[in-house]
Amino acid sequence: MKRTILILAAVLGFAVAASAQPKALGVRIGWGVDITYQNYLNSADFLEFDLGLDDGYNSSNFHVDGVYNFMIAQPDWTRGKWGFYGGPGVSLAVWDNDDKDNVVYAGIVGNLGLEYTFNIPLQLFIDVRPRLMFGDGGVRSKGIFNFGLGICYSF
Repeated sequence: MKRTILILAAVLGFAVAASAQPKALGVRIGWGVDITYQNYLNSADFLEFDLGLDDGYNSSNFHVDGVYNFMIAQPDWTRGKWGFYGGPGVSLAVWDNDDKDNVVYAGIVGNLGLEYTFNIPLQLFIDVRPRLMFGDGGVRSKGIFNFGLGICYSF
């Protein structure tokens, strides 16, 4: 009985700790459209996961990004909350070229952005996310100018 109560208390404690961290869910529009999820680890760092679709001239791409962002600065300019952030991450993508079969790529990404969180649970952000991918099809990159604009609901 004691063991059951202890396990139940531990599970409940982990659930409360996990739900206590602020989160955000939204959309990022850049080279394509991404669904973005942010999980703040503390007031200065957050994990960001993006699931996206890109459609190019003669190819389309599906990708998943995971980025560990560090809050660089939080200036007190207005009533809302500003934040400059940046960090490294990893990416996994599948490219479907018209003249080839699907090619799987893995690579690294960087992220640098500016966010504004309103006094309501709404967040706007702009960022740049260069990506360098390696796979059977060689090396691919969206280039250094992979800018994105996004909106998230914070909860």
